[in-house]
Amino acid sequence: MLSELDTINVSAGTAAVLGLISIAMDVAPTTAYLMLGGRCSMNCGFCAQARESQASALNLSRITWPAFPLGEVAPRIADAYRRGAIRRACLQATVAHDVHAWALHVVRVVRALCDIPFDVAILPASVEQVRELFAAGVDHVGFGLDAASQRVFERVKTGSWERSLEMIRQTALAFPGRAAVHLIAGLGETERELVEMVQRMHEWGVTVGLFAFTPVRGTALEDQPPPRLDQYRRMQAARWLISHGQAGFGDLEFDDTGRLTRIRVRDWRALLADGRAFETSGCPDCNRPYYNERPGGAAYNYPRRLTPAEAAEAVDETGLS
Repeated sequence: MLSELDTINVSAGTAAVLGLISIAMDVAPTTAYLMLGGRCSMNCGFCAQARESQASALNLSRITWPAFPLGEVAPRIADAYRRGAIRRACLQATVAHDVHAWALHVVRVVRALCDIPFDVAILPASVEQVRELFAAGVDHVGFGLDAASQRVFERVKTGSWERSLEMIRQTALAFPGRAAVHLIAGLGETERELVEMVQRMHEWGVTVGLFAFTPVRGTALEDQPPPRLDQYRRMQAARWLISHGQAGFGDLEFDDTGRLTRIRVRDWRALLADGRAFETSGCPDCNRPYYNERPGGAAYNYPRRLTPAEAAEAVDETGLS
């Protein structure tokens, strides 16, 4: 019988690219998405893997993650990387006993077969654990901060806001350019709060991956709606302009409710005209098809390059003049 260390959960799209299953896809993932740890000891209200979640243990966000033998998955990742079908691997670890050692094991098994860039999203216990991940060949360590403010964090997540921020800051200081953070729009924060956090992460040199809250059946927040598309488009635009040095928090105006109402940057619409601001953001080559949305529905994060018409529409959807 296989032990937990011998198996790995693989996103359905990744499993299809690796030839492990057969499903129809209009856009394939460009990163191999892996998950380990099982049901999380944390209890975040939006997460299918939360301790008290009633969602399937094979789900994360909208995606199904079937389990396969690591000994079968690793060589398929190496082959896909050599063929150019996959350009990066990303391991997402829940909070579980010995998950750090487990993550190191997975990274070492895959990296022994190829030099694929490898990111790990995990809650490390110390900067020393971060150091061990980088020594094993990890490219970026990602932090699921998720909430843009302490107010929201304390409502929808578990753990310590202060400790989470401090671990991100220490990692960014010790390993410049190699820390990443996930932020979720639509958890109850104001647009001002989210942009303030994007600005703080930019000043720390931390890569920001922006996602839209997605209600998942069986989670505590299953009845909360996703953010409006115009709200999300404004946050995508602000994140892109800030992360690319084209704007700062002081260039943005907000109303009394915290809604972004104006970007005081000359030709900001032209800066966004290629549509890159509206693609999936975060580490290089991360496109996460349909992580936030259903096929045929509104695209929060485009998993591919936008057409000129789509890019123009996305800029218009910000609702800013």
